[in-house]
Amino acid sequence: MFKNLGNLEDFISCALNEDLGRGDLFERLIKEDFKAQAGIIAKSAGVFSGEIYIREIFRRFDIPSVWKIADGEPFGNREMLLEFEGSYTLLLKLERVILNILQHSSGIASNTAAYVRALDGIDIAILDTRKTRPLLREFEKYSVRNGGAKNHRMGLDDALMLKDTHLKHISDLQSFIQMARKNIPWTAKIEIESEDIAFAKLAMQSGADIVMCDNMSIEAIKEVVAFRNAFHPNVLLEGSGMISKDTARGYAQSGVDAISIGALIHQAVWLDMSMKML
Repeated sequence: MFKNLGNLEDFISCALNEDLGRGDLFERLIKEDFKAQAGIIAKSAGVFSGEIYIREIFRRFDIPSVWKIADGEPFGNREMLLEFEGSYTLLLKLERVILNILQHSSGIASNTAAYVRALDGIDIAILDTRKTRPLLREFEKYSVRNGGAKNHRMGLDDALMLKDTHLKHISDLQSFIQMARKNIPWTAKIEIESEDIAFAKLAMQSGADIVMCDNMSIEAIKEVVAFRNAFHPNVLLEGSGMISKDTARGYAQSGVDAISIGALIHQAVWLDMSMKML
């Protein structure tokens, strides 16, 4: 039974239980256990992420550790990232869980950092999306933050976003937004997805806090930005869709306040690391 995987302690418990099952068969073969030292070595360059999860593992098993890097810091190929010690069989049991966490998290952080570098010098928020692996949202969004970007909403309960699927059956957008204001939390913002210039203008006129320019050309977005600046300066604009490392800078320079990129997470590749006995 899954617990609340947004809770760090529950996340670690589930990860360990998944791998350990009824116990490590190798442990049955060791007559006398002994203390051993191990380290995590990078086999490619990247940005480090996963520290708070590994520290929880070490805390749980009282494993002394020496950290040579922290979340959000860059590292090079063949660099020693951390060293730790504990019983030989315990370190072997924890190896794969530690590596899975660090490789997955650092892969997302490194991919995110590449987008951040591509937009160097531009004052804009780079956002993730809810395109996350089931049950790993908190973990993956934490990894995005370590790469230098920001989180979009964590779930359906912290902002009201009306996408094309919602809007299909909303005939009077202004009346709907007025009704929503009376029923959602006072601090919650309302974001409207728009696929063309005309609807983006309507969303602003109807009272949206944020308008997402989804799958719109850079030229079209610039027209939306000009309208916003002239008539609705308090509305935030978000660019989304068709944004890659190659096109991100053009979208960021269109005048929007943020760009959201699902690829920060779902196109990230695990980084290669290994655990070595020292």
